[in-house]
Amino acid sequence: MDAQHDCIVVINAGSSSIKFTLFAGAALDLLVKGSIDNLYSGPTRFIARDAGGATLGERTWDDAPLDHAAGMRHLVDFVEQRLDGHRVAAVGHRIVHGGMHYSGPQALDGTVLAALDALVPLAPLHLPHNLAAVRAMMAMAPGVPQTGCFDTAFHTAQPALAQAFALPASITGHGIRRYGFHGLSYEYIASRLPQADARLSEAKVVAAHLGNGASMCAMAAGRSMASTMGFTAVDGLPMGTRCGTLDPGVVLYLIDELGWDVAAVQKLLYQQSGLLGVSGISSDMRVLERSDAPAARLAIDLLVYRIGRELGSLAAALGGLDALVFSGGIGENSVALRAAVCRDAAWLGVALDPAANAANPREVARISTPDSKVAVWVLPANEELMIARHTLALLQQG
Repeated sequence: MDAQHDCIVVINAGSSSIKFTLFAGAALDLLVKGSIDNLYSGPTRFIARDAGGATLGERTWDDAPLDHAAGMRHLVDFVEQRLDGHRVAAVGHRIVHGGMHYSGPQALDGTVLAALDALVPLAPLHLPHNLAAVRAMMAMAPGVPQTGCFDTAFHTAQPALAQAFALPASITGHGIRRYGFHGLSYEYIASRLPQADARLSEAKVVAAHLGNGASMCAMAAGRSMASTMGFTAVDGLPMGTRCGTLDPGVVLYLIDELGWDVAAVQKLLYQQSGLLGVSGISSDMRVLERSDAPAARLAIDLLVYRIGRELGSLAAALGGLDALVFSGGIGENSVALRAAVCRDAAWLGVALDPAANAANPREVARISTPDSKVAVWVLPANEELMIARHTLALLQQG
């Protein structure tokens, strides 16, 4: 890879959006970042900004919303216009599930895509959209190497007991186990935290990736030891629209007693629960924090309570706790939620610095008091950079 003129494009395709980032050279300097939102339902909106936040391009499709293929076509056309002497050397994709076999970045070809197609039942609301973007890029730029970076990969090194369900071997033999997700975010945190404080390289850390999707991960010396998400990305904490941990008996009751079918149950668990379901108002924490409605307060309180419960569980899995890290859209931006979580974690030795927390840092920052037994940090998520690093490393190997 030419250190000055080659670029890596990172694609993060969701069910109704495609986020993209363009990194330049071996230093992976950020050039362009943007997204296409409201695919299929419309109005589809596109926006791209440079590293300084200045808008480079905008467009809205009011009458004919785009699908993934058309969205990727627009992105490719836009990137080609902005290359200015640069060349796309490779494309890195965020892929939510790698199953039991993909424990690191993987060069993508037809054989790998076929194997990933077989995993769609494990992530039916995410994986098809990830793979649609890969196939669209392969069709448009067949000569450009593509890399898959898996949200489950970071957790594959967990102890076997942390991955196990108490089910018969005839069931678990089908690959039913705790996979964990948001691994790219946790891998970035594990790489970035020791740069802020070298003592944390060997520490016992619980990281909380809190956004529309939310989870927590226990890490020892930068290695995943346990996570709140399990077989699917609906497990663990309440999220924007996902319920989090649920007694399986509730699902059986919905089916046997209320006559629900699988599609209705899936829609409830993934799209109608969490902050939205409890509040009846919104899945957006910012909206809920501005609301005076008791149900909005209940949704926030429930999330804080569940974070506290999981924090205790993960600290037990680690046998202690040296640091707590907040990341993700809510973790990075909600001063009130961080304060509430830290208040409830005082029993672990957490002592928040209210002024540092209220400053709402946009960079890596410690927000606990100097004498806090557990250091508390805010560390902005950067899954895109992690994907770019993996893509570059695979490109240099090949």
